[in-house]
Amino acid sequence: MEMTATRSEVFVAAASALLGPKGFSRDADLIEPWLTDWRGRYTGMALALASPGSTAEVAALAKLCAEHRIPIVPQGGNSGMVGGATPDKSGAAILLSLRRMNRIRSLDPEAGQAVCEAGVILQSLHEAAAGEDMRFPLTLGGKGSATIGGLVSTNAGGTQVLRHGTMRAQVLGIEAVLADGQIFNGLTALKKDNRGFDLKQLLIGSEGTLGIVTAVTVRLLPAVRARATAWAGLAGIVEARTLLRHMQRIMGDALEGFEVVPDHCLDSVLAHLPDARAPLSQRHTWNALIECVSPDEQDLSERLETALAEAMEADLLEDAAIAANDRQSEDFWLLRDAISGAERALGPAMQHDISVPVEKMPEFILAAIPLIEREFPGTRGVAFGHLGDGNVHFHIIAPAGATPGEWEEREGVAISARVYDLVTEWGGSISAEHGIGQSKVGELARLGDPVALSIMRAVKHALDPHGLLNPGKLVP
Repeated sequence: MEMTATRSEVFVAAASALLGPKGFSRDADLIEPWLTDWRGRYTGMALALASPGSTAEVAALAKLCAEHRIPIVPQGGNSGMVGGATPDKSGAAILLSLRRMNRIRSLDPEAGQAVCEAGVILQSLHEAAAGEDMRFPLTLGGKGSATIGGLVSTNAGGTQVLRHGTMRAQVLGIEAVLADGQIFNGLTALKKDNRGFDLKQLLIGSEGTLGIVTAVTVRLLPAVRARATAWAGLAGIVEARTLLRHMQRIMGDALEGFEVVPDHCLDSVLAHLPDARAPLSQRHTWNALIECVSPDEQDLSERLETALAEAMEADLLEDAAIAANDRQSEDFWLLRDAISGAERALGPAMQHDISVPVEKMPEFILAAIPLIEREFPGTRGVAFGHLGDGNVHFHIIAPAGATPGEWEEREGVAISARVYDLVTEWGGSISAEHGIGQSKVGELARLGDPVALSIMRAVKHALDPHGLLNPGKLVP
C-alpha cells in the first residue's frame, strides 16, 4: 500500500520550493544555535529554519503555514530575556528568522524618519542615522545584536526612556504579516489619523503573537551636539531618588538618562572586565550614572557641574566625576551595560525586570531585598537600572555552590513567584521592558487582571484563530 505524505512533509516540500535553499533549511547544525535563548534557560526544537528575504516571502510562507497548520516562532537577534523567540520541544513549529531582511529602505533627515526592515540591527540604524547628522533615541546594551523587529515586538525600553519613552513612542508606522498571510501596510507616518483603532500600537509589544513585524517607520532626532556624563557616589537608594528629582529640576529636558548601580554590581563588572576602572576613588553603597545631551547647547558640562555642586552642598551625593570626553562617557556606560553579563558570570540567578511607581521604588528595594534574603537563606538580592522610569532589574543570586539549571527550576521558581507577588502588592508590573515570553506567561495568568487577560485572549483569537503565531508566549 502506498504511504501518504504527512502534513509536515507536504509543507516542507512546498516551503522549500517557495524560499529555496537560501531561505529554508532543515540542516540541524544551522538551526541549532538559534534553538536556545540568550540566557540559556530554554531550548526547543524546530521543524525547519525559514529565512525569507522580503515581506512578500513572509506573507507567502505565513499563508502556507496557515494552510498546513504549522506554528511559526518569529525571531530577530535572539537576544531576548524571557524565552519569547524560542520554540517549544515538540519540533512542530518553524523558526522564522527575520535577519535577512536587514535593509534600511529610506532615511529622511528633513522628515526625521527612517523606514527599516525587521532584521536591521539597532547599532546599524544608529550608524546610518549618524551619517545623516541624526540619531535614533533608543539604545541598550545589546545594540550590536538586537534587531528593530525584535525591539518593536517586545516594546523595548533601554537607557533613554526617561526622556524619549519606550519603543512604542519611536514607531510612526508599521508593516506586518498576519497569521493568514495578509499584509498590514501601515508604514505611512501621519500626525493625525482617526480612522478607528491604532492597529500599529496593537502589534507593538505583542511578541509576534498577533502578527510578524516586517518593517517599521521610526522617528529620528537631530544629532547630539553637546553631551555631559557624570558618575555619582551615593549613600543610599533614597538619596538617588532625591538626586533624580534635583537633576530633573536643574537640567530639564537635557536629562536623558539616570541609572542606578549598587556597589555589588560595580564590583562584579570590575572583576568581569579586566581593563575597567572605577570612576571614583572611594567605594559608595550606590552609584548613579547621569547622562545629559543637547542638539545645540555648548555649556552643558558647566550646567551639570553646577547641578552636582548644588547636590553635594545639599548632601544628596558623596562624590562625583564628570566625563572629560566622549571616550570617558562611553567608559562610564560600559560599566552599566556590562552588568548583566558580569552578574551572569557569577553563577545562577533569577532575573526580574520589574517596575513600580518611581516614588515607591527606593522603598520597594529596601523592603523586598531583605525579605527575599530572609525567606531564601543564602541568596543575595541586587537591583540596578532605570530608576527614572520606575524600572529596575531585580536579580536574586543563588547561594554559593548552587547547581546551574537545578537551582533555577526548584528554588528559583519559588523566588520569582515571591518577587512577583511583592511587585503586584506594590502596584507594579512583573515585566517593565523585557516582555512576557514563555518565562512569565504562567505568572501573568496568575497575577494579571482578569478583564485585561480576557481582552488579550479575544484579540489573539480574532487575529490568530488557530494559534499558530508564537504559541505558548505572552497570552495565557
